[in-house]
Amino acid sequence: MTNIAIFVSGSGTNCENIIRHFSGHPTVSVKLVVSNKADAYALVRAQRLGIPTAILPKPQFNDEAMLMPLLSKYDIDFIVLAGFLLMTPPFLVEAFEHRMINIHPALLPKYGGKGMYGHHVHEAVYNAHETETGYTVHWVSNVCDGGEIILQHRTPLTADDTPDTIAEKEHILEMKYFPTDIENIINER
Repeated sequence: MTNIAIFVSGSGTNCENIIRHFSGHPTVSVKLVVSNKADAYALVRAQRLGIPTAILPKPQFNDEAMLMPLLSKYDIDFIVLAGFLLMTPPFLVEAFEHRMINIHPALLPKYGGKGMYGHHVHEAVYNAHETETGYTVHWVSNVCDGGEIILQHRTPLTADDTPDTIAEKEHILEMKYFPTDIENIINER
């Protein structure tokens, strides 16, 4: 059994989708949801689905003596960053090398890095008049959005798209494919 922890900072639609996908799965189980924000709605979603949650604000998240025992308590083998807005500390990157992935709402290497999250990304895609968007799944490294790209899903854009419709199109891709992406990545390790 591969035990997953999901790290979140926001509303948690991806988090809920992942939990539902792996509910009753024979070889993968979501064991823990961790957020740096006490008001992240993802925590409510996880609790409603019976998944334990933990709140670790940035100082505690960056404290190896706090984070690593928590992950050990739930026997975590694999970490999924799904809308998590903190940089992961080097000790965690090292401990979970090629066992920690991030989803980014653009086709990296474009529109990645510090400050490029959520609506900021979709506005940048819009302002650049891109003809497609999508999301990227990559291994987490010590460089913001700089880890090795594992896969990307794409969708076309039109001249009529706005930042909001770009966000909607990208989100549809996430809901459709991300849980299966996680499953495939785990199975191929």
